Amino acid sequence: MTALKNDRFLRALLKQPVDVTPVWMMRQAGRYLPEYRASRAKAGDFMSLCMNPQFACEVTMQPLDRYPQLDAAILFSDILTIPDAMGQGLYFETGEGPRFKKVVSTLADIEALPIPDPQKDLGYVMDAVSTIRRELNGRVPLIGFSGSPWTLATYMVEGGSSKDFRKTKAMLYDNPQAMHLLLDKLAQSVTSYLNGQILAGAQAVQIFDTWGGNLSAAAYQEFSLAYMRKIVSGLIREHEGRKVPVILFTKNGGLWLESIADAGADALGLDWTCDIGNARERVGHKVALQGNMDPTVLYAKPEAIRAEVGRILASYGSGSGSGHVFNLGHGITPEVDPEHAGAFLRAVHELSAQYHA
Repeated sequence: MTALKNDRFLRALLKQPVDVTPVWMMRQAGRYLPEYRASRAKAGDFMSLCMNPQFACEVTMQPLDRYPQLDAAILFSDILTIPDAMGQGLYFETGEGPRFKKVVSTLADIEALPIPDPQKDLGYVMDAVSTIRRELNGRVPLIGFSGSPWTLATYMVEGGSSKDFRKTKAMLYDNPQAMHLLLDKLAQSVTSYLNGQILAGAQAVQIFDTWGGNLSAAAYQEFSLAYMRKIVSGLIREHEGRKVPVILFTKNGGLWLESIADAGADALGLDWTCDIGNARERVGHKVALQGNMDPTVLYAKPEAIRAEVGRILASYGSGSGSGHVFNLGHGITPEVDPEHAGAFLRAVHELSAQYHA
C-alpha cells in the first residue's frame, strides 16, 4: 500500500508528537454539502448510495476535496448494515429515519439471528473500503466504523429510532438472558465486521455507542461497555506494519470515562457535555481524547466558531505528543453552512500549532 503523506491523525491517537492538532468531523460526508446531495440524488436513495462502492467512495472524498485541512477520511456507510445483514430488512422512511421490516422481540427471534460473514454478507462495505483506500492514495488515513452492540440492539428491538427505548429496556430488565444473547451475537458480528474493514484497508476504527449514555450506570457497564470491551479484545491491532488505533465513543458517557478508558481502546471520543481539560486530567494518561465541540456552534459566525475552537484547545492544553484529535461532539448537522465548517477546520490547525511547539 502507498505510504501515508499525512499521518498526524494516527500519531495523535497513539499519543505521539504532531505539528498541529489533527481534525476530522463525524458525519463529514453528509447533507450539509451540496455535492453530497447531488450524489445522493444521482444514486436514487440513501441505501443505494451506501451499497454502491463507487458512490460510497465519491461521497467519502467530497469533504477532503473541499477541505484540505481534514486529517482523516471516514468510510461512508451506515451503522445499521449489520442488522440488515442479519435479515432485519433495513429501509428508510422520509422524515422518519431508519426502520426495520422485522423486529426482535423474543428469545426465539434472537436465537434465529445469523452472524454475518463480512465478505459474503457485507462485501459491498469491504469493497467500498478498498476502493476508498485506493482513491486516497496515501493522502490521509481511512477510518472504519461500526455501531456498538447496545446501539444496534436498540434499533433491532424498537424497529427503528426511539426516544425512550421502552421495548429495549423492558427486554433488558425482564429478560436479561435474551438481551445478553443478542448483545453477544452483535459483539461477534461487530468484531468480524471491523476486522474485515481493517483487512480491506481501514487504518483506524471507531465504535459508535450512540445510545449507551441513556442507560443507568450499572446497566451501562453490563449491557454496553462489557460488549465493547469484548470487541476491542478481538480486533486486529496491527496491519501493514502499523498499529491500528481503536476509538470508543459513547455519547453522554462522560460519567464513566475511567471505565471506558480501561476497556483497551487507544482513544475515547467525547461529546460536548464533557470539559476536555477535566477529561484529560481524569484519563489522558491512559488514552488519547477525541472531541469535542458542540456541533451547533457551526451555526454561529466564523469569529465565534474560531473563539470556541481556541477555548477547547486551551482547555486541553499543551504537551508534546498530547494525544488530542479535534472533532465535533457528535455529527455535523444538515443545515450547517459549508463555509462555517471550513472556518472551523482552518481554526483548529491555525490555533493549535502553539500547543505543539
